[in-house]
Amino acid sequence: MTRNPVLDFGIDKGSLRYVGCGLQRPECILAEPDGTLWSADARGGVVRLANGSQQLITQTHSEHFERAPSEASRYLEGTLPNGLAFARSGDILISNFGTDRLELMSRDGSSKVLADSIDGKPVGKVNFVLRDSKDRIWITVSTRLKNWMHALRPDLADGYIACYENGAFRIVADGFHFTNEIRFDAKEEFLYVVETTGGHITRLRIDDNGAVSERAIFGPSTLGTGAWPDGIAFDSCGNVWGTLVYSDKLFVLTPQGDFRILLDEGDPVKVDALEQAFCDNRVTEKELFATGRGVAPWMASVTFGGSDLQTVYIGSLKGDRIPYFRAPAPGLPMSHWHDGDRLSR
Repeated sequence: MTRNPVLDFGIDKGSLRYVGCGLQRPECILAEPDGTLWSADARGGVVRLANGSQQLITQTHSEHFERAPSEASRYLEGTLPNGLAFARSGDILISNFGTDRLELMSRDGSSKVLADSIDGKPVGKVNFVLRDSKDRIWITVSTRLKNWMHALRPDLADGYIACYENGAFRIVADGFHFTNEIRFDAKEEFLYVVETTGGHITRLRIDDNGAVSERAIFGPSTLGTGAWPDGIAFDSCGNVWGTLVYSDKLFVLTPQGDFRILLDEGDPVKVDALEQAFCDNRVTEKELFATGRGVAPWMASVTFGGSDLQTVYIGSLKGDRIPYFRAPAPGLPMSHWHDGDRLSR
């Protein structure tokens, strides 16, 4: 039996390289086979990074994030493109954490709202969007509360997962602790769900009709002190790579559920202070915004890219560039990877 390559892998911070500059809230990153990267950007769209150059693409340019009067205003108000996915057409699906809606933007910046309500009610804090090989569009809603900071508590589980079909959302699973990124495994049999305030990953079996069964925690019931998981991605060996956002850690879960920290950039004193406030159900802006430092402050996502899918890019909420490194195994191709030649034309 071949040994899992992540078991012998370590990250040398000195070997990290970077792409992009002056980015704003590069939370999610999409990679194409030709090396092009697309990064979410708080100016109202995405930044295209290709051949050493970068281009901001928006419909309406916003300066709110840069000029916000407070940290809370910066991360609560205005347009906040968050999760990204390619539609089959090559346009970009955007889960907008600021406007609370699923949007579709063409590569020249023209955009439209696909949906902002469900069952006649506001959809909530749309966090992430994912398209599968069957062309189904899945979204996560972290909380139904307008101010997501009020959802940073251990006793609230109002997040959900919805599927967008025939021009409308339908809820397929509910009751999550701040639902964040989701990913399908290689056979698209199981959907892995990040529960940020739950401190763990949940796994759901999804059938061909989108029905859910076998809901259970995958791996440890908690990923440790300061465990606020955010983004995840699979490699070709079945390992789940992920980030812990406020403690600035990069981790991996093996197919057996074993947990390893690969990179720890957090300030332990400030992380502990936030952890205590969270456990006491009294998180304030002071504890929250004191965290975030290192190569990708408020480490938020993991993306495999490069022509061989063996380059790992790290997205963040407070960073202005994207660190990357070589992984010991290639990533699992996302649904758009098979459309790569057509999308890059």
